[in-house]
Amino acid sequence: MDPNGPMIDWIRGWIQHYHPTKYWKYRAKVVDPNCKYPKWIKLLMLFYIKRCDAFNNASMGTNINQGAHFQTPPELPHGLNGIIIHYKASIGENCTIYQQVTIGGKNSKAAKIGNNVSIGAGAKIIGGVKIGNKSHVARGVILDDRNPDLIEIGNGVAITSGVMILC
Repeated sequence: MDPNGPMIDWIRGWIQHYHPTKYWKYRAKVVDPNCKYPKWIKLLMLFYIKRCDAFNNASMGTNINQGAHFQTPPELPHGLNGIIIHYKASIGENCTIYQQVTIGGKNSKAAKIGNNVSIGAGAKIIGGVKIGNKSHVARGVILDDRNPDLIEIGNGVAITSGVMILC
């Protein structure tokens, strides 16, 4: 039996309560205010999405006719495992998000993530932080917009006015 075949993919999705193709297809329809599906169909799709999120302790910022903006579905090497994304966040194309990542909001602002960005396991991105294209956010770092001249990124490293300081 092919380990990447459709039967194994279906079984994996059933066990993990997350089938990527179905999840992102439904999500695109649910958050789109221009989608002409009846509201009860969107509610059924939202139920599936929220069930997947709940089983995996995750939230992709999804609600009827609103939600976090993903230009393309992100690569999730560990599935939805503990990923929390604010409903106002914006995520670019071809992003990779590892487990236990939080992209949160603060003062009605949320992060804007560029294209081809990799976000390491356990990273926390809070508020109106902007991450450029082809960036890598290391595992376990905390990026917060509380001071525009200083961003803590943990492990004794800070960025102030664009200069990296080893503390």
